[in-house]
Amino acid sequence: MSYTIAVCGKGGVGKTTVAGLLVAGLIRRRHRPVLAVDADPNNCLDSVLGVTVNSTIGGVREEAKEIAGKGMSSGISKQQLLELKIEESMVETNDFDLIAMGRPEGPGCYCYANNVLKNALTKLTGQYPFVVLDNEAGLENLSRRIIQKVDLLLMVSDASKRGLETVRRLHGLSREMGIKAKQLAVVVNRTRQPEPSDYAKQIQSETGADFLIGLPDNEELADFAEDGRSLTELRRDNVVLSRLDRFMAQELAL
Repeated sequence: MSYTIAVCGKGGVGKTTVAGLLVAGLIRRRHRPVLAVDADPNNCLDSVLGVTVNSTIGGVREEAKEIAGKGMSSGISKQQLLELKIEESMVETNDFDLIAMGRPEGPGCYCYANNVLKNALTKLTGQYPFVVLDNEAGLENLSRRIIQKVDLLLMVSDASKRGLETVRRLHGLSREMGIKAKQLAVVVNRTRQPEPSDYAKQIQSETGADFLIGLPDNEELADFAEDGRSLTELRRDNVVLSRLDRFMAQELAL
């Protein structure tokens, strides 16, 4: 059975960086291969992991449809062709594989891309010990049940009061949607204080989160972002990576 970690939060708080750090941490703890899922149509997870996505779920249908329409599908069904194109769209490395949702196939329509990604993940997740899902801003992908079960849901915020209030709203929205996770963590990213604020602790209490994690602002991470370097190349003693590593080891026993 796969252990699934889903990362969500409003735009700009660093959730994709957190997702990338989780992948890097799992790899360093020898939990590989990891399946990294970029469910954000903006496709940023590949860049923080140092790879390039050339084909996404959102573009697979039209490509398969065009091939079938031209009679070039070699006698296989459209569904088989679609599954083949999905396999081809995956980026594979020695330590992790990455699949990206990308843009929908039509203006404003995400239904098909979501369904294709859901079906693909249903087949794929059992092949990996760990799955890390980087969501788009909000909870849209979780509400559409792209992932059927979530072992750990990380709600990422910056250190501002406004950002933490968004976590409270996301938590309320998740309950309305019936989204269930075995464990919940509030992650305060890029904090300049040694520990999360009292307000962050209040949000943890109100949401019933199992964990409250403070990740400090870090110059090395900023340099990596500017240079476009993979987070898998971070030094083992990087303070942010080390903090997430301790969390996985001590709290999650991974």
